[in-house]
Amino acid sequence: MYRKIQPLASDLNYDTSDEQAQSRLYRKVAWRLIPLLFICYVVAYLDRINVGFAKLQMQDALGFSDTVYGLGAGIFFVGYFLFEVPSNLILERIGAKKTIARIMICWGIVGCLMAHVSSPTGFYVLRFLLGAFEAGFFPGVVYYIGCWFPEARRGHMLGIFMTGIPIAGLFGGPVSGWAMTSLSGFGMAGWQWLYIIEAVPAVLLGIVALIYLDDSAKTAKWLTSDERDRLTRALAGESERNSSRADSSLRTAMTSPRLYALAFAYFAFICGTYAVSFWLPTVLKSSGVTDVARIGWYSAIPFGISALGMVWLCRNSDRTMERRWHTALAAIAGAVALALLPHVPANVSVTIVLLTVAATGIFATMPLFWSIATDYFSGTSSAAVAIAFINSLGLVGGFASPFVMGWLKTVTGSLTSGLYLVTGVLLLGALVLLWCAPRPTRRV
Repeated sequence: MYRKIQPLASDLNYDTSDEQAQSRLYRKVAWRLIPLLFICYVVAYLDRINVGFAKLQMQDALGFSDTVYGLGAGIFFVGYFLFEVPSNLILERIGAKKTIARIMICWGIVGCLMAHVSSPTGFYVLRFLLGAFEAGFFPGVVYYIGCWFPEARRGHMLGIFMTGIPIAGLFGGPVSGWAMTSLSGFGMAGWQWLYIIEAVPAVLLGIVALIYLDDSAKTAKWLTSDERDRLTRALAGESERNSSRADSSLRTAMTSPRLYALAFAYFAFICGTYAVSFWLPTVLKSSGVTDVARIGWYSAIPFGISALGMVWLCRNSDRTMERRWHTALAAIAGAVALALLPHVPANVSVTIVLLTVAATGIFATMPLFWSIATDYFSGTSSAAVAIAFINSLGLVGGFASPFVMGWLKTVTGSLTSGLYLVTGVLLLGALVLLWCAPRPTRRV
């Protein structure tokens, strides 16, 4: 799953004759950290978007309108926004592994409580709490990966980690369809069991993370002393180089126009991501698929293919050390596919093809974007907070996209206007990114 990367000698500060040792070292680190982080992200993303599948039964059972659903789906990001930066300030004090464990255990408990929603108010409160407790997980992991991998390897590692988005859909669709059609009993419907079986793993993984992860190479007993020294020197050397071209203080970073431009680009990509994630089951239903289990299986196709596309694009971006155009063109491709969806007749095959193109392009913007952001802020004292700040501002799109699309669907009776709006936002985000993203300083 992990490719062999031939690094620059300058990336590791020692002779090129050590290239094989370098590759073994980073492969060892990758196999130790990335699988667990990947599984955690799959569960995290699944707990965010399972409301899209639960909607197929939950909405009728509780009498929720599309506006209520859209607001409840989006209000998750209000809690996330408010508690994002505080969570990462805590991370800098207590370390990554305690932060990741705390977040996962708390959101797992709230995720289970979602099974007992009975009113719009309860729906809004629990979705808000889910966002508040999960706040800081994603930027914390992005920051954590940056503490272990240099720039030339970071894009690929982030790409593998963030394939958790489509993989959550790949497995989440069939599992959600099965749970809602096959599980019922003990006084609960299928959609209620769906929330429980997809939230309990978060609690268990939080406990595993607390035991298994290390905050940095300096405390990693599974590395030899020589490996710890090599890794520490490599990352320290890169931080010194990057600090000469990045904003070094928190105050300067928070007043940088580039930070806000990057945040807007991320906002646009988030709008597209959650337009696909929350509304894909509804789009499939509109194409003529009425069976919940079939919707779950069909949804696995665009999510599965997009996972492969994400990894390929990130590997190619690492190989060429080109981030801007990879990200912008992926966003443009996804936007065009979304814009074409309203013009497709009730044809399942064509709908799935367009959803696949949309998912691949839009989902790929996420790791590519964070390669740009982490490369820019790497080596600064404000890195963790700057990453969290961009993420929290960008995640306003996670609230705006499902809410506005739900409201427009209630008003107009279709998703067409909402899809057009998201298309425009994605195109604007691609243009802003091309303008604000730092140009590459070297090629591999």
